[in-house]
Amino acid sequence: MKALVNWLVMMVCFVVFVPAVGFSAQAVSTKTTVGSPSVVTVNNATVEQLQTLPGIGKVTARSIVEYRKVHGSFVKVEDLLQVKGIGRQTLEKIRGHISVK
Repeated sequence: MKALVNWLVMMVCFVVFVPAVGFSAQAVSTKTTVGSPSVVTVNNATVEQLQTLPGIGKVTARSIVEYRKVHGSFVKVEDLLQVKGIGRQTLEKIRGHISVK
């Protein structure tokens, strides 16, 4: 039994620590870079698609969708500043990743 427990602990350590060995910082990255689309069209993006943008979490993504439902399509990227949770810094983070067309 003790041998089985030791083997399980060793396997868990192997799975947790070995994959990171030899990988660059780019390979071990966050959700904002891995799987992020090149451009998200904010006028028809889903909450899930909006969450792929840097600095946009579930609450802000939902706010974008709700704002769009109430006020209609965004005409220019700067219109996102009207959405609660998006300020100038957030807009600058996502500017290269979004489109209103």
